[in-house]
Amino acid sequence: MRLFLLSIWLCCGSFAQAQDSSGVISLAEYLGYVKSFHPIVKQANLVISKSEAKLLKARGAFDPKFEVDYDRKKFKGLEYFDKLNSTFKIPTWFGIEFKANFEQNSGVFLNPEADVPEDGLYSAGVSVPLARGLLTNKRMAMLRQSRLFVKKAQAERQLLINDILYDATNTYFKWLRRYNENQVYSAFLDNAQIRFNGVKKSFEVGEKPAVDTLEARITLNTRRLNLEKSRIKFIKASLELSNFLWLDDNTPIEIQAGIIPDVRTFDRIDETLNTSDLAVENFNIDNHPKLKTLDFKIRSLAIEKRLKRNTLLPVIDLQYNFLSETPEEARSFSTSEYKAGLNVFLPLFLRKERGDLRLAKLKLQDTQLDLQNTRITLINKIDAIQQELDSYVLQNDYTSVIVNDYSKLLTAEERKFFLGESSLFLVNSRESKLIDVKLKAIEIENEFLKTKASLFNVLAASNPEIN
Repeated sequence: MRLFLLSIWLCCGSFAQAQDSSGVISLAEYLGYVKSFHPIVKQANLVISKSEAKLLKARGAFDPKFEVDYDRKKFKGLEYFDKLNSTFKIPTWFGIEFKANFEQNSGVFLNPEADVPEDGLYSAGVSVPLARGLLTNKRMAMLRQSRLFVKKAQAERQLLINDILYDATNTYFKWLRRYNENQVYSAFLDNAQIRFNGVKKSFEVGEKPAVDTLEARITLNTRRLNLEKSRIKFIKASLELSNFLWLDDNTPIEIQAGIIPDVRTFDRIDETLNTSDLAVENFNIDNHPKLKTLDFKIRSLAIEKRLKRNTLLPVIDLQYNFLSETPEEARSFSTSEYKAGLNVFLPLFLRKERGDLRLAKLKLQDTQLDLQNTRITLINKIDAIQQELDSYVLQNDYTSVIVNDYSKLLTAEERKFFLGESSLFLVNSRESKLIDVKLKAIEIENEFLKTKASLFNVLAASNPEIN
């Protein structure tokens, strides 16, 4: 419901006319909107759909099959042959295949081995691989790998969504920074305007020299220039933010004038991104989707290695079929009437098979090393980000004290100025220092928020606040 109201809020034309009213978008609402409707998030959902389609395709290798082979030749009124062969096959897990067959042949030039009773010949039997393909085969391997691909796709989807949320979060923080800078310039423009008006009146009554009005006007126009630059930066940041806002029908949304970020984001960041110290301490690195993806890849390569090892075995396929003219009678199938066959195949050097097995082992070893490296890299990244966050907390405390002290200095200097004990130059100098340190505080806060976003991205953990 909240997202629905937000879409109305952003798109309503009447809101665009109310320029003096403002609405706040919190980070949680914004990310929830991105996660629900952004096209890249929808593309990430297609990854699972594709893997499920591949699983369905792999299962198709075990579907029963019905085959019909009909061949007839007639020339100059003479029927050379008329052959019908229909087969029903049922593949099973361990390479064993059950099948039933009906064969009916006739013709003048029919091969003697194809001679069957006039009403046809029925057979029921089984095909069994005695060596290669019994315990594992291509069908089994594909199905097992496809099941792993579905789980792997779920982890990849989480990574894709996490990346887009990370980009969206950084864009929101940039938007918040530009808004805070704009507020600083706006506040000090008001101060400069009040000071200019006061100095001008003092000059008119002969209390201040004309040079003070000139200096006050220079300061006023400098503040106006800075505010205009800040306003353009804020507009650009708003348009960048709009890149992540879409409706359910793939219609992009543009942030309207009057929409502002939540200035309390700093206090709510851990709640929104689930990046508190407790959440990090309880985080199990083995549940990281990147490690899960590599683990599923290793398991898939292990299946492939097992399949390649199986190819070193000889091909020994045994077929046995009971024959009968009257299949409706169970007793008609007898071991004395049958059709059997044995197929044996074994390359002498097995160079191709041994090469394939060696490559499979190398791929598996490479991925295992990649998993170990990724695990250590993630642990070190999390530790580095934690230390960086601790540093930004300390820097933020220092800048807060500095801002407070500069504010006191400016207040004291203004009081002395209006008592005639100071100059406008000193007041402007104190004010410029205060502006600089306020902007520095905003920058440090922004770096802190961006580092929190990096922690969120490295953890790649889903957050119930934005699901």
